[in-house]
Amino acid sequence: MPRASYSEVFAVREFRAVWASVVLSAGGDRLALVALTVLIYDRTRSPLLAAAAYAAGYLPWLVGGLFLSDLADRRPRRTVMVSCDAARAVLVAAMTVPGMPLAVLVVLLYGATMLAPPFESARAAFTPDILPGDLYALGASVIQTTFLTAEVAGGAVGGVAVAFLGVRPSLVIDAATFAASGLLIALFTRARPAPGKTGGGEGSPLARAAAGVRLVFGDPQLRTLVGFGWLAAFYAIPQGIAAPYAARLGGGPAATGMVMASTAVATAIGTPLFARLVRPRRRLALMGPLATATCATLILTAFRPGLAVSLLVFSASAAFGIYQIAANTAFTARVPRERRAQAFGVAGSGLIVVQGAAFVAAGAAAEVFTPAAVIAAAGAAGAVIALLLTVRWRRLSPPGGRHAARGHRHARTGRQPAACYRVQPAADRSGR
Repeated sequence: MPRASYSEVFAVREFRAVWASVVLSAGGDRLALVALTVLIYDRTRSPLLAAAAYAAGYLPWLVGGLFLSDLADRRPRRTVMVSCDAARAVLVAAMTVPGMPLAVLVVLLYGATMLAPPFESARAAFTPDILPGDLYALGASVIQTTFLTAEVAGGAVGGVAVAFLGVRPSLVIDAATFAASGLLIALFTRARPAPGKTGGGEGSPLARAAAGVRLVFGDPQLRTLVGFGWLAAFYAIPQGIAAPYAARLGGGPAATGMVMASTAVATAIGTPLFARLVRPRRRLALMGPLATATCATLILTAFRPGLAVSLLVFSASAAFGIYQIAANTAFTARVPRERRAQAFGVAGSGLIVVQGAAFVAAGAAAEVFTPAAVIAAAGAAGAVIALLLTVRWRRLSPPGGRHAARGHRHARTGRQPAACYRVQPAADRSGR
């Protein structure tokens, strides 16, 4: 049976629009964050206030992920994406008003960032509707790679733009990226009705958030898949303490940048290859071993390698992280369509919190132990958890990963996968 190809993915006009919107939105997020952080520091010379502004890249995800992501289950998903982009364009444009108080600037930035989770949840829930079967796995790999690349490039371009154009022109450009993203979605994707107000769609925001948490963590399969996703908190530790690690090796900012870039480049190269060359059934079979390897590889830093070998270790670890495509696809297949956006929001916001806590813990540990020892310890802990998750998954999942293997057959017919492809989680069947 022929495999799905990237040419088939990009032949779908709606996917091309979604993909372009990801480039614009992710890059715009980073551009605004860098520009406003620079503006606040220049006006106050306060590292604390600058850090508070930079925290807007993470903190609002918790609120937005828990309380706003289910909008895309209760409203048409295209409408949610367009509305979020339009609102972010207005909020960022408001930041350019001369004489805007600093407190208002931070609030505007937090508000714009808080709209990222419902946009991303809507996009994640919308993508399986336009890419059925195994085309979804390839599309997800493209979006994941693009998102990572756009964030890295957005930060770099943001610094250059602020240096040469100034803060306010950079913010104007950022507002334009959000407006363009919304137009792409509005003009080049088809309107679809809301999935329906089932499951967690009724009640107060707090009740709906609680229903989303029960959906994800009340089902053993989904809970295990989220665990695989959250392993990123362990193998991303080298990024969190890249500066002290490079400093211990006698390197400066350039070495720090190389440490951070090594993980991004390996992920950007490995993810699309894994999705394209490995069949769905094999991806699921490799998920556990690869998840274990991505953490266990970091144990090699305990031998205190030099910079060149360290970069190879970090690149190898990030490359093994390609298993996330299998986890993402399996997660999507097991969430009811009408709860998909909320499930992605809960899982995504949880990862942000767990990863932030892991970075703080790693930074504190690096005050006492060497950064190499901290990374090795994180890798060992992650590998043990990955092994436990692997054993758990093999007990819970269907033999041979037959659900994922069926998907590509439907991709060739252009139909949505049958109900058997989307296993109803126990939490949903019980009425919760």
